[in-house]
Amino acid sequence: MIRFQGVTKLFKRHRVLDGIDLGIELGERIALIGSNGAGKTTLIRCLLGEYTHGGEVTIAGGSPRRERTAVLGKIGFVPQLPPPLKMPVGQLVDFAASLCGTDPRRMHEIAARLGLDMQDILARPFNRLSGGMKQKLLIAVALGRDAKVLVMDEPAANLDPEARHIFFQLLAERLEDTTMLISSHRLDEVAPLVNRVIEMDMGRVVLDDRVADDTGLASMYNVHLSLTRADAAIAKALAGWSFADRRDGIDWHGQVPGPDRLRFLGMISRYVGLVARIEMAEIPDDLVLQ
Repeated sequence: MIRFQGVTKLFKRHRVLDGIDLGIELGERIALIGSNGAGKTTLIRCLLGEYTHGGEVTIAGGSPRRERTAVLGKIGFVPQLPPPLKMPVGQLVDFAASLCGTDPRRMHEIAARLGLDMQDILARPFNRLSGGMKQKLLIAVALGRDAKVLVMDEPAANLDPEARHIFFQLLAERLEDTTMLISSHRLDEVAPLVNRVIEMDMGRVVLDDRVADDTGLASMYNVHLSLTRADAAIAKALAGWSFADRRDGIDWHGQVPGPDRLRFLGMISRYVGLVARIEMAEIPDDLVLQ
């Protein structure tokens, strides 16, 4: 599906990519990790045909640099930083749909599932939306096309917990027929989403490993957390996860999407001295709210 063969990239004699050789097959879900400056974003931009480079990059045999229209029509891309577009939202969606021959209503439907009221923002310039609204719209545009490749750079960073769960559900619906490349500087943010980890450092691949393939992207967990005492800092953090205080700031209940378990526990670990008990139980599929 995706091939990088001897890919190199220099910026002012600085070698940002140093002979990358990778093969990624249909259905693989890749975590592309590494510190800032490791070369992740440059590799993605080469994949999207935005940079000239040494070596060869192909997607299903086509070059994203030389055959941009044909090849990029097969890719859905969610950038980390939203572009500074002044185009009205309705016009932006129609334009994006026309580029890949997709019905814009599909993008509207996905946006609605993510909790975005499209009718309310159709005439609003994209750059006037909030960060979360921009992210939801970019995800809707990317997932609303018939893309065989999804490239996502910190895709859920600005989403609220409910929208994150819906986002994971949307990914789960495409497990069989889509290749996913998810870039992040933290493995715990994306580990439950993927079945392969590629780590970059100084423009080279330093780790390429398979991981346990947990396809429970749509799962949800009930969580009960008891604290030794009330604390304003952990209360604020739990409120950010939409948890409810059941008793004087020491008894908290909420729900956590399955792929966010590690991320949630990482947050809780900062307050481990306050935790008296924590219980997590998976909600049966037929009881998870869609």
